Amino acid sequence: MAKTSSFDVSTGVDLQEVDNAINQARKEVAQRYDFKGTNCTLQFERSAASVTLEADDTYRLQALGQVLREKLSRRKVPLKNLDESKIEEGSLGRARQTIGFKQGIDQETGKKISKDIRGGDFKKVQVQIQGDELRVIAPSKDTLQEVMAFLRTQDYGVELAFGNYR
Repeated sequence: MAKTSSFDVSTGVDLQEVDNAINQARKEVAQRYDFKGTNCTLQFERSAASVTLEADDTYRLQALGQVLREKLSRRKVPLKNLDESKIEEGSLGRARQTIGFKQGIDQETGKKISKDIRGGDFKKVQVQIQGDELRVIAPSKDTLQEVMAFLRTQDYGVELAFGNYR
């Protein structure tokens, strides 16, 4: 029996780093001159993996979102995994937006990645979809390295992470 090598393709966000970034963003908003006297809030829901931004108007909401994205990028949270909803206008001109964090590869993206790998002329490469991640199997580690390099050049709307390389 031939020995095979494999690696897993997944995506995710470290929710503790998100929590730290939100705390930093709250501190900056409390100190910034353009937010003085306003009622702008950031609420993090760990169980739903989302954050709700609320501000006095759309302009301040966009500025609040920019502060949050800056803090997330400094904490090495991939911004590709943000799932931003539409800005909702509320009563008295207040604006609200929910930003979700993508955890795991969804079925459509998994099928697209699998199709791209199979269509990439790699020798004896197999792809298995296992829930919210993919396992790529090949007899040669060099082939797996080529697949990783190929996937890094593609854009699937999420930050891909490679792990469990054997």
